[in-house]
Amino acid sequence: MNQVFEELQAALHSAWHRRWLVLAVAWGVCVLGWLAVAMIPNTYESKARVFVQLDDVLSQQIGIANAGKGEIERVRKTLASAVNLEKVVRSTRLGEGVTSPGQMERAVGGLAEKVKVVSTEDNLIEITAQIGQSSLSDAQNAALAQDVVQKMIDIFREENIAGSRGEVAETIVFLDQQLEARKRDLEAAEQRRLAFEAENPELIGGTATLSTRLQQLRTEMRGIDADLAAAQSALAAINGQIAGTPRTLVTAGDGGGARGALMQARSQLAGMQARGLTDNHPDVAALQRQIQLLERQAASEGPNASGSANPAYSSLVAIRAERDANVQALMARKAALQADLTGMMASQADEPAVAAEANRISRDYEVLKTKYDELLQDREEMQLRGQVESERSSFSFEVIDPPTTPRAPAAPNRPILLIGVLILGIGAGIGAAFALGQVRSTFATGAKLERSLGLPLVGTISHTLTDAGRALARKRMKLFAGGCASLVGMCVLLLAVEFVQVGMVG
Repeated sequence: MNQVFEELQAALHSAWHRRWLVLAVAWGVCVLGWLAVAMIPNTYESKARVFVQLDDVLSQQIGIANAGKGEIERVRKTLASAVNLEKVVRSTRLGEGVTSPGQMERAVGGLAEKVKVVSTEDNLIEITAQIGQSSLSDAQNAALAQDVVQKMIDIFREENIAGSRGEVAETIVFLDQQLEARKRDLEAAEQRRLAFEAENPELIGGTATLSTRLQQLRTEMRGIDADLAAAQSALAAINGQIAGTPRTLVTAGDGGGARGALMQARSQLAGMQARGLTDNHPDVAALQRQIQLLERQAASEGPNASGSANPAYSSLVAIRAERDANVQALMARKAALQADLTGMMASQADEPAVAAEANRISRDYEVLKTKYDELLQDREEMQLRGQVESERSSFSFEVIDPPTTPRAPAAPNRPILLIGVLILGIGAGIGAAFALGQVRSTFATGAKLERSLGLPLVGTISHTLTDAGRALARKRMKLFAGGCASLVGMCVLLLAVEFVQVGMVG
């Protein structure tokens, strides 16, 4: 610790012993530093906040509620693009003297580093611009910063109000052109399909449709077979009923009505047998015994018995004719379906190239028609969107904090820089004196001399001055104090000038 203290004491002694060198270096560094600080132009910052809100009930109803919000977000992200910044450069003083594309690119690149567009909240957008041109005065730089921010606001408004409508109109024109081209292609494909179907009617719709029709014919054939079987069964049943039904009804004469009863009993027996009853059934056996009894009675019955037409028999004959006609119609329908099915299968097997052509024509037509319908739907939605944005869109655009002319520079912090240069100059002077003391072989203290030589130190001789020497020393001290005061006074003067200039902006 004592050694450190001695080193510090030696450094201070060396600096004080060479105080004129410290003052000269401090003056040189400060003058150069203050000149460099003076060459830095003041940068003035102008800031504005914009409130944007979209609230359109009709847009929400038709499903395009987020379209406007997305458009505003896109414009916010591209507001600081090269195209928009070039508009700012051309419409402000930044464009003065810009005559070549290279100069414009440099101007736009420099402005891009000084402009910021950020979203502080969902509906708040903050636009900031920092301008510091060395060729302009402070007041001109402050006014230019305000102009840049104002122009950015104007571009933002134009891009969201007029730009969106222009893009919708351009999109509708493009969709109309695409629809017209698709319409011509669709009409040509339709003509090719009609011509092919006229030559090959069995392949209308392609092989997929042909396969579907074959499947339908097979299904219909199975249905016809089932209906034909049911009709034939019904015809057989009515034939059985007719076989057991007498054509005439016998009316009993003087000898009784045994013949009529016999015919009715035989009819009942035939009905039982038609239902599947065997001779062993009790009812069948009883009816057979009754028939035998009636046969003996009918043999003894007199010849005066008479008969009339049986209406049940006539009705059964009419039903049989109807069912027979139904069977014949089903058989004819089955034959026709079988012929169609055979012809389609032959066409599908014998002409694969024609079937492939049918598939290609049908596929091309369906693809073109689907694309045409999609474009037509997109065109209608875009037209509706354009009408909503033009007539009903509630676009709220409000500048909450308008750009004002800045009164104080945002950068650099010149007072801090001036004071920092002063401290740096003093430090440089002390450092120069200390470095010179290290180069020369001198010892500031007796202890340091004793350690360096390794010999005991007997004593030290103090510096004694005469009256003339003391007067000269006081005079030099006054000059040194004046030099130090002048250096500090120069710094204070520069600070005062800076504050005066800042107060005169605007």
